[in-house]
Amino acid sequence: MFDDRRHVFTLLGQALGAILLCEGVGLLAAWATQTSVTTWYPTLAKPSFTPPNWVFAPAWTTLYALMGIAAFLVWRCGPDRVRVRTALTAFGLQLAANAGWSFAFFGARSPALGLVVILGLWGLLAWTMDRFFRVRPVAGWLLVPYLAWVTYALALNVAIWGMNG
Repeated sequence: MFDDRRHVFTLLGQALGAILLCEGVGLLAAWATQTSVTTWYPTLAKPSFTPPNWVFAPAWTTLYALMGIAAFLVWRCGPDRVRVRTALTAFGLQLAANAGWSFAFFGARSPALGLVVILGLWGLLAWTMDRFFRVRPVAGWLLVPYLAWVTYALALNVAIWGMNG
């Protein structure tokens, strides 16, 4: 029984570690946006479908948690397997692109550069989802809200670029 508890706590710790890794990327992205979101961003013309600023933190916190759970579920399928390594490589690349968008759009204050990065992020995320579905379908489904949000963010980025370019 003691070994069962230890195993459960080990799994919970690993899952929490994956979630915290993703949330850490979110904190890095938030750091990149912190000055521009209160100075530069409010001066931009934005489309009518722009959400209020308070929506972003809970949305991203939830999405990063789902990403962490999805990555953990894939990793549990055996990091020594080629399919799992490929899926996790795709995941790492999209996670880097995710952070890169904040640096491009807010850090560089460039909707055009943000557009280039978010297009790459969308493609990397689609690849990640395809790989996750092949390894552990539930992990792929956990990324569906993230893809929906990135698609929405892509539409916002396009509109902001068009309205301010």
